[in-house]
Amino acid sequence: MQQFASDNNAGMCPQAVAALIEANGAGHVMGYGDDRWTAQACKQIRALFETDCDVYFVFSGTGANALALAHLTRSYHAVIAHASSHVAEDETGAPEFFSGGAKVLGCDTPLGKLTPEAVEEHCGIMGRIHTSRPKAVSLTQSTEMGTVYRAAEIEAVAAAARAHGLKVHMDGARFANAIATLNAKPADLTWRAGIDVMSFGGVKNGLGAGEAVVFFDRTLSDEFAWRIKQGGQLNSKMRLVTAPWTALLNDDLWLRNARHANAMAQRLATALADAPGLRLMYPVEANAVFVEMAPEVQTAVRAKGWAFYTFLGTTGCRLMCAWDSHPETVDRFAADVVAATSRLLNFSTADRLRRI
Repeated sequence: MQQFASDNNAGMCPQAVAALIEANGAGHVMGYGDDRWTAQACKQIRALFETDCDVYFVFSGTGANALALAHLTRSYHAVIAHASSHVAEDETGAPEFFSGGAKVLGCDTPLGKLTPEAVEEHCGIMGRIHTSRPKAVSLTQSTEMGTVYRAAEIEAVAAAARAHGLKVHMDGARFANAIATLNAKPADLTWRAGIDVMSFGGVKNGLGAGEAVVFFDRTLSDEFAWRIKQGGQLNSKMRLVTAPWTALLNDDLWLRNARHANAMAQRLATALADAPGLRLMYPVEANAVFVEMAPEVQTAVRAKGWAFYTFLGTTGCRLMCAWDSHPETVDRFAADVVAATSRLLNFSTADRLRRI
């Protein structure tokens, strides 16, 4: 049964599976990335971003973020990020651990997006010897709230960072969903907008394992391979990670997968938008729908077998769509939510009237 808890719950897309099987059946192949699949995946990523970037593959998104930020900072530095970002909330201190202590400074700005003003405010502490010195900014695209940065917004944040000598990292775990929404060139939302290094996600978009760390500023990547090895993120059988990447990047499959996930989120949001007792919390710009749902409604919906996370407080629910979400599943889930809301709302109203 498909669910709405996370796009991580979806399996691999068929094309990625086929590429994995093909690479696995190739016999003995040189390890640690010295193979044709890894070379091809790097070539495809460079073509996608229209630049001669340095590309590295690691096992996980947390590994990609933590090692990239550790490479930009020292132990007494700080990373400016949104308070809801993965690097601030959901990586068990991995950026701090791998950097030897660099602090993540969270900004509670609207819609999950950093602003130039927030960067400027945190940079006011740069000269204070008793506080961690900001050295990097990390943006999440799309954000943890399911919103999307436009190119001008990225450029403004990057300009504020540059003014204080900070490097700019992008957590692109759902970058494909942002590109699908904006119909933009990947280059325009990354290095052309001021991004120095990016964690490029594929697992949430049809892969099984392995994220890419992309250094658009190649002067920053010196010795990064050693950091990957030290961090336990160097895959000895690299082709089994990179072969599926070659399939995902072929014929815009990565973009088609993201467009489908986004379309399913729009379908779900439309079905829930006008239901009594429900409220959409954020613009639906990627593959996430955030809706306020009473706890008793959540209980009733989960009793029907549905899984989703209560993400914000006791009523803020996050509903994630994936590359393989079926329209029929979306419709059944939405119908169960609306039915539970209507039934419990009517019961609550009748109960109040009896007490008057």
